[in-house]
Amino acid sequence: MDLGFIGTILWPLKWVVSAILVGFHWIFESIGMDPGAGITWVLSIIFLTFVVRAALIPIFVRQIKSQRRMLEVAPQLKKIQEKYKGKKDQFSREAMSRETMALYKETGTNPLSSCLPLLIQMPIFFSLYSVLHEAQINKTGIGLLTNDLAASFGNASLFGAPLHETFTNASGWEVRVIAGVMIVVMTASQFITQLQLVAKNMSPETKESPMYRQQKMMLYILPLVFVISGLSFPLGVMFYWLASNVWTMAQQYFVIRSMPTPGSEAALAREARLAKKAQRRGAATPVLAEAGAGAGAAEIEAVRVTTQRQQPVGKNRAKKNGKK
Repeated sequence: MDLGFIGTILWPLKWVVSAILVGFHWIFESIGMDPGAGITWVLSIIFLTFVVRAALIPIFVRQIKSQRRMLEVAPQLKKIQEKYKGKKDQFSREAMSRETMALYKETGTNPLSSCLPLLIQMPIFFSLYSVLHEAQINKTGIGLLTNDLAASFGNASLFGAPLHETFTNASGWEVRVIAGVMIVVMTASQFITQLQLVAKNMSPETKESPMYRQQKMMLYILPLVFVISGLSFPLGVMFYWLASNVWTMAQQYFVIRSMPTPGSEAALAREARLAKKAQRRGAATPVLAEAGAGAGAAEIEAVRVTTQRQQPVGKNRAKKNGKK
């Protein structure tokens, strides 16, 4: 696959991707790792992924806010749909579309917001693909990726599997085994991520809206995309994709657990956890109060005994005691 014109357009992004990749490669080389080893380049790709995903956190926050607004307008969307239910003429369809778009504009919502982080990642993904592909065919390196580093990257292998090879053009069984395992893990992580969203983080109102049907379709479509495309992508690019999927799964788990959608199953589970914690704190308070009261009584008794033992003694009595 030759990116051609697209590769030329992506040149600035390819320069940045190459610089980050080389920067992490230099760090791992500095701590004693073999610069030509596949594991060194794989770790560089993984940490490149972390940098990209960390930079996308503000976009992810905007995505969550937009999804919250979509949930708020779900009842209004349902009313519009019921208004034109059963009307299949062109005028009714156009009117329904106009009212829906007007609602989106009025509330500042975007039904495609959930795809925004993925769309932003695609140029970075293709830039990495281009860098690896050019290294594979011994093209001149770009930016900080010198010709020697490009050759090292293109020739690197992990457990005997060259990073530039794909499942379909593998020269040995090692590539097919590693690629097959990665495709399975990538597909499973994507399915779990989407399942968390559909099953746990949607309110009953949302589950009756078109948005739920779209998300449910994505539950089965996206894993299928990973299976098909994973067969033709080099191992080096698949490591980027896998690391990104794992990041997304962990990030979404944290968001669903700590900031769930109001009314969703995850929100009810969070309320139950908070209620249990409050109940445990409430049960512990009387015990602490009783212990504190006991400690206070013991201190008072100790002071009373000490005071009795330190009563003043008269001089005559002291002399008599001394003679004895």
